[in-house]
Amino acid sequence: MVEKVVWSKEAARERNEILAYWNERNKSNVYSMKLLDLIRNAIETIKLFPEIGIPTSRPDTRLKIVRDYFIVYKIEKERLLILSFWDARQDPNQLKNIILL
Repeated sequence: MVEKVVWSKEAARERNEILAYWNERNKSNVYSMKLLDLIRNAIETIKLFPEIGIPTSRPDTRLKIVRDYFIVYKIEKERLLILSFWDARQDPNQLKNIILL
């Protein structure tokens, strides 16, 4: 079982920008808080079942879908490393660049 969750600087920035966008767009943090709860629940699921994510072209990297977003992650021993929190409505070629890092 995974013990520690680590967000890369890029993933934390992406998550924070998306939450800020929804706060501004809705003039409220209600949706952002719901999205944050969904993210936390997805991470707890990944911690329990690391193989649950969709495999990518890299054997150590997977995707977990949360609404319109992908949590791009890999498991390193007892650590869950979140590489990206990616809006799936973007150009898919950008996601390829993230996965191939």
